[in-house]
Amino acid sequence: MHESGRIASGEVWLVGAGPGDPELLTRKAERLLGAASVVFYDALVGEGVLELAAPGARLVHVGKRSGRHSKDQATIDKLIVEAALAGENVVRLKGGDPAIFGRATEEMDACRAAGVAVRICPGVTAASAAAATLGASLTLRGLARKLTFVTAHARAGEELQLDWQRLADPEATLAVYMGKAAAPEVSARLIEAGLPADTPVALVESASLPAERHFHTRLDLLPLAARTALGDGPALLLIGQAMARPEAVEGAVAEAATQLIG
Repeated sequence: MHESGRIASGEVWLVGAGPGDPELLTRKAERLLGAASVVFYDALVGEGVLELAAPGARLVHVGKRSGRHSKDQATIDKLIVEAALAGENVVRLKGGDPAIFGRATEEMDACRAAGVAVRICPGVTAASAAAATLGASLTLRGLARKLTFVTAHARAGEELQLDWQRLADPEATLAVYMGKAAAPEVSARLIEAGLPADTPVALVESASLPAERHFHTRLDLLPLAARTALGDGPALLLIGQAMARPEAVEGAVAEAATQLIG
């Protein structure tokens, strides 16, 4: 990208649209949107973000949501490459951060194989937005020393293949993307692997958007909460001691500090 903020002709940028609120876009993402002649955008990209595209830019929906894929990945790759080879300034707009469960590698490989320059503009990922709306920290000294991102999306009929023993870490925060449908399995497998049944869980739906909703529960009650407390929007599960309600977190942090001093 040139200093003026323009995309070079025939260049592709994979741009993070963030969780949906256009105010959470990076300044670079906004400049790239304003310089694009064509924008290929995902289903989870907020309308307010699309409004920042340049006047006259082609907006092409290539949305992929669980169970509702409008275009397969090979078709999306082909559309991006063809637009770049035709000399267009291409933005591939992805919800959240392109490099976190965004299939960025497939699209970059397709561009490179065709000799097309491709770059990434990072974005705010859903876990960060969800924690912000909860007023919570994803990590806590003495309580949550690690942060793990996983996706609960699996192909139809396939078992969710995750290392449950590693994920059942009482000193970590586990962020489960696309976790609503898989909530019963996530709950059962983590408890089976040794994570306490009363481990705090926060469910956040449509993080950062006007329709956002959130709900606190515990690991053993997660299936019921996911079934009754959430609607049709994309949902994230945040699991771990850092997700306890604020007063409980304060008490646990104080206890952990006392133990360290002792």
